[in-house]
Amino acid sequence: MSVRQPAFLKAEFTRQGTDWYERLRAQIDPENASRIGAIDILTGDFSIGDDTLAAADQLLGRRPEAQTWFVRICHSGVPRYGRRSWMESS
Repeated sequence: MSVRQPAFLKAEFTRQGTDWYERLRAQIDPENASRIGAIDILTGDFSIGDDTLAAADQLLGRRPEAQTWFVRICHSGVPRYGRRSWMESS
């Protein structure tokens, strides 16, 4: 299994992910609030799961080369970005 390399630096990755979420927001059912969205920032394909692993598994099943951005639906943050939690990164 090969390790996927990020297509962008963190700042651009963040900008792309945020832009895609804003464009896709209207398509997401409000009943999914507090669930996790996984978005491929290259294509805009997305999936929704109860946690990052479930959302990522669905997305990567369709797009194995996805550059995945996670977002907690209807919230401003996700408790994890990469391997470290938000609390550890400050």
